[in-house]
Amino acid sequence: MASNPFNPALPEGIRRFGFRKWYERELLSSHAHMALALVSAVALIASFEAFKGGNWTEKLIDTAFVLICASVSLWALRRYLYLLMHAEEMANQANCGQCKAYGLLLLDQARTAEPATRLVPVCCKRCGFRWNMEDA
Repeated sequence: MASNPFNPALPEGIRRFGFRKWYERELLSSHAHMALALVSAVALIASFEAFKGGNWTEKLIDTAFVLICASVSLWALRRYLYLLMHAEEMANQANCGQCKAYGLLLLDQARTAEPATRLVPVCCKRCGFRWNMEDA
């Protein structure tokens, strides 16, 4: 899978930015997709409004715009929900089991998880407690 500079995978994001910044970027990206879904839904309504008049070629073009706007809107809505749920799922696992610190994580370089599993080894910056976050 290609690396996305705007939404890096959890291990890369923790390594480059830290967990809290990764989480913030994930939420900002999800809300940008929500805004795109809203704009494309407005464009979809405007495309339906354009159906009122015109000849067959104009109606064919309007149909193409309706399909494009609907596709973009559905894609953006799905991406918004995925990014939001993924960020929240990771945030629910970001509490240290020992000192209860939230989001003070380092990627645990000493332990590496197998690539087949989606476990991300992390350790607490405050107390050094180690655990695995399941990146679903």
